Amino acid sequence: MDGKVKKQKQHQQKHSGPKAEKKKLRKQGAPTEEDERKRNPRAFAVQSAVRMAKTFHRTQDIKTKKHHAPVVDRTPLEPPPVVIVVVGPPKVGKSTLIRCLIKNFTRQKLGDICGPVTIVSGKKRRLTFMECNNDINMMIDLAKVADLVLMLIDASFGFEMETFEFLNICQVHGFPRIMGVLTHLDSFKNNKTLRKTKKNLKHRFWTEVYQGAKLFYLSGVVYGEYQTQEVKNLGRFISVMKFRPLVWQTSHPYVLVDRMEDLTDPERIRTDSKCDRTVSLYGFLRGTLLKNRGQVHIPGVGDFQVSEVNFLPDPCPLPDGQKKRALNEKERLLYAPMAGVGGVVYDKDAVYIDVPTSHVIQQQQEETRPTTELVQSLIDTHATLDAKMAASKVSLFSNSAVLEPADVEEQRGEPVWDPSTQRERRRVVFTEEEEEEESGSSDEEDDGSEDSDQAEEEEEDNLFASHNESISDCEKKAAAPPAKKQKVEQTEVPAFADSEDELEMSEEEEEEAAGRAGEDSGNCSPEYSEDEDSDDESMEEEEGGEDDDPVKKQVGSESEEEQQGALKWKEDLHLKASQSFLRQQEATPNLRKLIYGSGKAMAVPAEEVEEEEEELGGLFLVSRPQKNKRFQANAVDCSRFQPDSSHNWDLQEMLHSIRDCFVTGKWEVDQDAATQLKQDEELYGDFEDLETGEIHKGEQDQSEHSEDDEAADSQVKVDAEEVQKNKRLEKKHRLKERFDTAYDDGEATYFDDLKEEMHKQAELNRAEFEDVDDETRVQYEGFRPGMYVRLEIPSLPCEFVTNFDPHYPVILGGLGSSEGNVGYLQMRLKKHRWYNRILKTRDPLILSLGWRRFQTVPLYHMEDHNGRHRLLKYTPQHIHCGASIWGPITPQGSGFLAVQSVAGIKANFRIAATGVVLDLDKSVTVVKKLKLIGYPYKIFKNTCFIKGMFNTLLEVAKFEGASIRTVSGVRGQIKKALSTPSGAYRATFEDRLLMSDIVFLRSWYPVSVPQLYNPVTSLLLPLGQKDTWSGMRTLGQLKHDLGLRNKPNTDSLYKPVIRAPRRFNPLHIPKELQKALPFKSKHKQQQSKGKTPRDLQRPTVIREPHERKVAALLHALGTVHYHKTKKAVTKQRAKHKEFLQQKDAQEEAKLRRQKVARKKLYRVMGQTDQKKHRSSLKGAPQED
Repeated sequence: MDGKVKKQKQHQQKHSGPKAEKKKLRKQGAPTEEDERKRNPRAFAVQSAVRMAKTFHRTQDIKTKKHHAPVVDRTPLEPPPVVIVVVGPPKVGKSTLIRCLIKNFTRQKLGDICGPVTIVSGKKRRLTFMECNNDINMMIDLAKVADLVLMLIDASFGFEMETFEFLNICQVHGFPRIMGVLTHLDSFKNNKTLRKTKKNLKHRFWTEVYQGAKLFYLSGVVYGEYQTQEVKNLGRFISVMKFRPLVWQTSHPYVLVDRMEDLTDPERIRTDSKCDRTVSLYGFLRGTLLKNRGQVHIPGVGDFQVSEVNFLPDPCPLPDGQKKRALNEKERLLYAPMAGVGGVVYDKDAVYIDVPTSHVIQQQQEETRPTTELVQSLIDTHATLDAKMAASKVSLFSNSAVLEPADVEEQRGEPVWDPSTQRERRRVVFTEEEEEEESGSSDEEDDGSEDSDQAEEEEEDNLFASHNESISDCEKKAAAPPAKKQKVEQTEVPAFADSEDELEMSEEEEEEAAGRAGEDSGNCSPEYSEDEDSDDESMEEEEGGEDDDPVKKQVGSESEEEQQGALKWKEDLHLKASQSFLRQQEATPNLRKLIYGSGKAMAVPAEEVEEEEEELGGLFLVSRPQKNKRFQANAVDCSRFQPDSSHNWDLQEMLHSIRDCFVTGKWEVDQDAATQLKQDEELYGDFEDLETGEIHKGEQDQSEHSEDDEAADSQVKVDAEEVQKNKRLEKKHRLKERFDTAYDDGEATYFDDLKEEMHKQAELNRAEFEDVDDETRVQYEGFRPGMYVRLEIPSLPCEFVTNFDPHYPVILGGLGSSEGNVGYLQMRLKKHRWYNRILKTRDPLILSLGWRRFQTVPLYHMEDHNGRHRLLKYTPQHIHCGASIWGPITPQGSGFLAVQSVAGIKANFRIAATGVVLDLDKSVTVVKKLKLIGYPYKIFKNTCFIKGMFNTLLEVAKFEGASIRTVSGVRGQIKKALSTPSGAYRATFEDRLLMSDIVFLRSWYPVSVPQLYNPVTSLLLPLGQKDTWSGMRTLGQLKHDLGLRNKPNTDSLYKPVIRAPRRFNPLHIPKELQKALPFKSKHKQQQSKGKTPRDLQRPTVIREPHERKVAALLHALGTVHYHKTKKAVTKQRAKHKEFLQQKDAQEEAKLRRQKVARKKLYRVMGQTDQKKHRSSLKGAPQED
């Protein structure tokens, strides 16, 4: 199978582009911009101070906008898989995209996408894909746990309501990273339309998310899959993406369940099928630390107490920490238990192996045979391994006798149980001579490395599993030292980005960072990093070809000579055992290399040493690992005890041979200890004591200038003042440097200091429990994020198991210490502008708050300027209002969203309102307005007695001093209660009242919040009905369903206003006032006019018949004349209209002629001017 692995394509370096051009210039040594700036500084000086200031301010603004508030990095060493939620309307291509991405990362095809699908995408990253359908419950739950959202948009249709609904849900519950993916682009036949659609969708998407949000284009589907290169680009972008920590996720532990097991006793289920179930749920822990036996909430089910939490082996582990560019086929893991993919599944006390049935194996033999061959063969066996071993016979050589298992048992000895390694170990039985030699080297054997243990285990496994192979092959395999696994320091990629630039870091930068991190590890040689993509088998073959081990040659020659006889292989066991011991010794760590550096001088020629060695400051040598492994394996190590080479330490030659291994020895040609001491004396022999001013000379100088001592002493006295002056100057310099370091941070800003502080805190957090094993660490700090945990929950409703649907996510959200309680919550709420109905107080509303989805009855209120919270009947338009509910205690600042119904799919926008939690107590008292009405029954000037407003003396006493008012606007005050009638009181007003006046009192009445908390249990509904949950109905829905009509209030009905005619008394003016009035205003005593007498009335004229004829004729003539005149006027108007049209036509023709004439004239004038211009140019004198 390893032979069939597709070889990875080698990386081709760029030959064009800005980076490649810079590299070429750097290699050629061409002058860069810095050199030009140094050569000609005035050319790069500031031309305008104002423009420079503007540029600087703009640069700083852009930098500051990209900054995020630094957060302590609490990412574990092995982070949990990144949750990628694929969202979109139906039939937009969600399942196809997930299948293509899985195929891109793992080279495997997946049929039905059921539940979370976890894959290994790289050396340090795993991904969990989850498909989100159109159910609002599922959209709300997945938005709370998503790290990255792939938002699919049908470009042929445009944006749909589901896209904007999910965006609003994400905005409320902490905005994860969102990437848009446009599909169905192959439906566009016109390129111009396609480009215009892409641009419009991109800008609308940027409006909703942020400017510059990534939008991918999937051009079309070929054979049911998206194009490979587009999917690869999308997968590459996902692999290098960084994520900001979301407040809710980082403060609460949560598990996205990828497997569920029912642990209930089957007998109990048989007797009572509706009994509560005990269920174990499995998944990667995310968020923060999870305490054992804590309280969790399962959205769609309810709150539960966890009885037990365990961590299990990682079912989808990250690959080994070797430095390599890509994963091989074995490390392309895919884990999706709900989709039937995963192979081996671990539990606390069992291991489950998923084996397909026989007909599936026959159908998919090529795909399933390598993974299930071993398990299938174990199932199909009819005889035990012991029986097969007893019946087996081994022939060592072609002509040798056959060995029975009984012969081997005699020499092998009895197996021994080793409690430290928890396995049976077979003790080797040697002869007496071998025992003596073994006892001498037992101490060294006990201190053997892991590699020797691995070699022994490989020998045992080979002998035990493949009994048909010859023992000579086993010896050859054991003779070759096992290839050492490279240990690479695994530098953790930072989980949180501090700016938008880091969030958008390209893949090339990511690889360069990984390369830089790998170069620092001391155990990894450069040669390994160059050949990291080569196969391990080819490396082993090369090692085997280069290995010149004399032991192996000797064994090969013996096998050729000893072809006669059956038991000649027992000869020279002493020699073979000692050689085997030496081979194990060679595999142990090289102490000589660790102490004295690599022994290049012993194995490598001197010319290569001089080329490869580098010096740092002339003091230290840079140690480079050897390029040839043969030199490492065969170099002489003086730190080891070699039993086959006898050294006589009394001889002077032996002592001289190890003299150079010590500090005083001669390591290299130019590194002799004596030579170095002489050079030091020459270089550093003279020095001056700055405190006393004395100058100390070397031995050579003292011997040469002994006679000049007196002159030197005098010179010291002369320069004493200068020395003191220099000392003072140096002291000042030191003090200034200390001051500068204390107060000047250089280029570091407050943001950098904050980041450094957070980084130190993160390192401190990691180092606290770094050396503690997981079992102990879990007891102290809880279960870490990234662990694969198993949570056992008792008393789950049976519907959760019987109606379990793997397509719906099961989330276990950890609750804080007080989050399990229910109480009053004060919120700020705003009705969504796209929701087409206003919300009414006391109408039930479904809220998504924290992990929970529940139904409650809110009271809406508005705060007045005096601090009073006034009840609102409906939510206001376009502004926030307060809301009081009875619900689960959730931390302040948590966002929530409200929907009126989660059942079915509505045509309109489903998000009704959004808001945030303000307070967690009943400090706000919501009041509503109450008007009390009374009527006056006695009036004494400005005082009157009012009745009908109160019922008892106690009520009146409570409202003494309250202000009252009449409908006509006269203000007053309640003074004192009256004894009779009950509830009456005395009040004073600013004017006299009438008996017809109505008095009212404006008061405020406290309203209690209804205590309703109804969790949405959508996961308990039957299959196919998960989106049909309906809770408490509104009053309008109830009346509509029951066919009831509102009974109107009779007082509120409009009635016809019937007003009786009012009769006013005549105006009476006193006589005294009449006398004082001027004459004009005095009341006149006029007599009423009587009837007109008959003789004064005008008589009626009655015409004669002749007069009537004359009048009729005149009337007829007048009518004819009027008709003729009217006809003439109409005709005249028509003629005038025609005349005007002719005149307009003539005017237009005239203008047209004038325009043509002007054009001709201007053309002639232009030609004349050009001629004059040309003639003037010809006549002008020519200049040289």
